[in-house]
Amino acid sequence: MAGPVYDKADLERRMAGAVESLKHDLQGLRTGRASTALLDPVTVEVYGSHMPLNQVATVTAPEPRMLAVQVWDKSNVGPTDKAIRSAGLGLNPIVDGQTLRLPIPDLTEERRKELAKLCGQYAEKARIAVRNVRRDGMDNLKTDEKKNGLSEDERKRHEGDVQKLTDSTIADIDAATAAKEKEILGK
Repeated sequence: MAGPVYDKADLERRMAGAVESLKHDLQGLRTGRASTALLDPVTVEVYGSHMPLNQVATVTAPEPRMLAVQVWDKSNVGPTDKAIRSAGLGLNPIVDGQTLRLPIPDLTEERRKELAKLCGQYAEKARIAVRNVRRDGMDNLKTDEKKNGLSEDERKRHEGDVQKLTDSTIADIDAATAAKEKEILGK
């Protein structure tokens, strides 16, 4: 007889992972303040391969509306400049030796609405991930009841735990999203 399939700790870990992933996605959304996380998705084509920006340069936020990218190897300044321009972030670097200065432009109302919509899409992706974890947990409980001698009462009690975990995780997702939307829309 195999051990139980249901693993509450695993469900908690996977749901927390969905929330962490969402928070990381939200961090990359620009709010008019300079954040080094803004450049996390940028990859630079150097030495014949694509590398994350943080492996070819140091990114700092010396001023509230300015990012500075200190490129380590002089020969990578051009490719880094090109990568940032083509990343779709609306940033235009000013090259100053081996440093790229990135003034953060004001957000237009239209851009704010786009970003808020993107927040919603990220949140929905996280909610779907959490619901999938919930479904797995419920399926595992049914399997345990059928094959591993879990009583119906125990299954129902565990299902209640899974539902509580799901509800609280979705609440975390909604709270993180609402805070980011408020920050973006400046309300």
